[in-house]
Amino acid sequence: MDAISHEAVEGALRRADAAGRATARALLRRAAGVLAPGSAEAADPAEVLCRAAAVSEELRAELARWIGAAAGAGSHGNTIVGGDHHAGIVQAHTVGEIHWHTAAPPSMALPTPRQLIAAPRRLSGRTRELAELDTMWQGGGQREGPLVAVVNGPAGVGKTALAAHWLRSVAADFPDGQLFADLRGHAPEGPVGPPESLAMFLRAFGLTAIPPDPAERAALWRSVTAGRRLLVMLDNALSAAQVRPLLPGSGQSIVVITSRRRLTGLGLEGAVFHPLGVLDAEASAEILAQRVGASRTAAEPAAVRRVVDRCGGLALAVCVAAARMAARPGQPLAATAEALDHGAHRLAELRIGEEAAVRSALDASYRQLPPDAAALYRLLGVLPFVELTLPVVAAATGRDEAAADRLIEVLAEASLLEEPAAGRHRFHDLIRLHARGLAEVHDPDAIRTAAVRRALEWYLATATAAEALVSPNHRVLDRDYEELSPDAGLRFPDQRGALAWLAAEQHHLMTALRTAAALGWNGLCWQLADAMWPLWLRLRPYDLWVEAHRLGLAAARRDSSLPGELRMLTDGGAGLRNGGRPDEAVKSFGEALELARTVGDRRVEAQALHGLGQSHYLAGRPDEAAGFFRRALRLREEIGYARGAALSRISLGDTMRSVGRPEEAAEELRRARTELLALPDPYEASRALALLGRALGEAGRTGPAERCLREAAEEFRTGGSAHWEAYSLEMLGVVLQRAGRPDDARRAFERSLALYEGAGAPDAARLAARLAPPAPGTESGTAPAPGSGPGRAPGAGTS
Repeated sequence: MDAISHEAVEGALRRADAAGRATARALLRRAAGVLAPGSAEAADPAEVLCRAAAVSEELRAELARWIGAAAGAGSHGNTIVGGDHHAGIVQAHTVGEIHWHTAAPPSMALPTPRQLIAAPRRLSGRTRELAELDTMWQGGGQREGPLVAVVNGPAGVGKTALAAHWLRSVAADFPDGQLFADLRGHAPEGPVGPPESLAMFLRAFGLTAIPPDPAERAALWRSVTAGRRLLVMLDNALSAAQVRPLLPGSGQSIVVITSRRRLTGLGLEGAVFHPLGVLDAEASAEILAQRVGASRTAAEPAAVRRVVDRCGGLALAVCVAAARMAARPGQPLAATAEALDHGAHRLAELRIGEEAAVRSALDASYRQLPPDAAALYRLLGVLPFVELTLPVVAAATGRDEAAADRLIEVLAEASLLEEPAAGRHRFHDLIRLHARGLAEVHDPDAIRTAAVRRALEWYLATATAAEALVSPNHRVLDRDYEELSPDAGLRFPDQRGALAWLAAEQHHLMTALRTAAALGWNGLCWQLADAMWPLWLRLRPYDLWVEAHRLGLAAARRDSSLPGELRMLTDGGAGLRNGGRPDEAVKSFGEALELARTVGDRRVEAQALHGLGQSHYLAGRPDEAAGFFRRALRLREEIGYARGAALSRISLGDTMRSVGRPEEAAEELRRARTELLALPDPYEASRALALLGRALGEAGRTGPAERCLREAAEEFRTGGSAHWEAYSLEMLGVVLQRAGRPDDARRAFERSLALYEGAGAPDAARLAARLAPPAPGTESGTAPAPGSGPGRAPGAGTS
């Protein structure tokens, strides 16, 4: 490679995504082998360029220019043309051109996740295991389901590093997505259930409406992944049952699972098992040389042998010992060997008992920490969260962020903390257990308890700030803080930022809520559930919604908080209703109604009546629903709650339409629209307009119905509400179909279907069936059944 081309490629490499640089540097070696077919690094130029494209188009272009120019100067004058991130068919020979024929992209334009975690650039002592994985992949052949590999072995042996390293080496051949999930099989708070992991994966593809039913969620996952070439890494699995629902629905995908257990049950899915043992002495010494420096290890071979022996081939222990030595360049390696000797009798048991060796290595590393870093290490071990951000660490430990950041860096340098993503840190689960054990020995219970309380209150303060910004009408109940001030949490510039934080932190928020419940911090528990209202309303994680309010209701009752109990009953009832459990919702709203009457809270009484109406409607009881809506409407008008009255009027109108009284429905909906525009509440006013268009269409008034539905669709498009835009377009299609305009109707249905699919809405299946040719003797053009469409129940907005 000439100097100019080398500089160009290096420049492209520096501008590539940081996560792809290791892959890119490997490509440089393989590109050099293109013109030397007999060399060990020989490679097909098409393969080199395909892999380069996955890192950066600029890198691919520079490599293409270099390979083409070098080949022309050599003998055959080949040129490289085209290129794509999708795999294609390559026609190549020693003369002529290389043509790229790329496959069409999938029909559904979704984001392409790139979630693989960082991996070591070199993986010592694993040549055989990597070759076995290569053989498994290359010999996979045609299959119905994904290729499944299980890498199992004791904790700390290097399963995750092996899996991540190998997956990154083949990632360029899987352009449709690379997914990662830590299943936390041995975490103290318990493993992650398949529904939570499926929700995370579906959101990675841009889907926002996640079905509440686990089976429906798994079916949607298989549909989204069908025909796609994906890599999936499932780390720290506990059982085959935890993994099975997460397998994609494509025979072109690879799933690699790491686990301390054998997971033999996955043999039913044709899994290939790769047990991983400890490293041999040579590989362990090589890791030390890489991380400490070859000159230092060569100068003290006896000390290296002692350290290798004490670490027992456990990759985690070797890496921790190496970090300790690297951090002290002026200290003899024998000092580390001597430190490890303090646990020699336990280290000798490493080969059959994994924790003793890790504890010994971690003890030696811990003893070298400065006192303030050691204190941080211990306190982080008692926090219940899998990952930690700097603001949480600062709040939990009572330090400012600059000081906390400095100490986090000390722990990271000692390989005691990992950084799986920018700004996020986590312990290996065994290291966390080690830190927690030290805290129980060295830190009084009051100090440990205060640290946990501060971390949970930080989440409460930040969620409350998000609630105040996104749902100000809901933010009315008090918050109780013992350790922090109410303004201790984050502040957000806009609603988008607040919702993004809630989405990213929802599992940590749930961990905080569960921890508060377990520790008997009752006010903190129900207030967290209350503060997460924008998460429940906008992102709709129904299973978490229901669980949070079940725990919150019990806590509010233990706390003797009537406002908290009322809120948990009404908001929890909304979760049950929207999650497809209307009869349970009726019970929850009924309890709220009785309690509200007892304490004389007429506003909550009206809210409970409205919720009962929605629940009965969803359960297929429209006459009962209408009665509850009328009672809610009268009460809201009496107490002067104009917005609530308009929402009850929307629900009443749509219920009347559903029982064949569209003209009366239209009158209620027109009035609701006028009242909501006057408030103003544009989102709810647009919902009233869409339902008005549907009612007018069922009354046979095609022109006004079409105008209402087109206007509503545009208002929802501008406001960013894809569900209701899709609903308005679907109803427009129904109106146009009934009016004898099938081509216009089909265009409206197709636009609606694209929006439903993009949001992962269950309505997509219904609409796809509508677009299919009707079977003989069937009728097309019917509207959705009662209770279907966005929100499922009429007026299912915030009330």
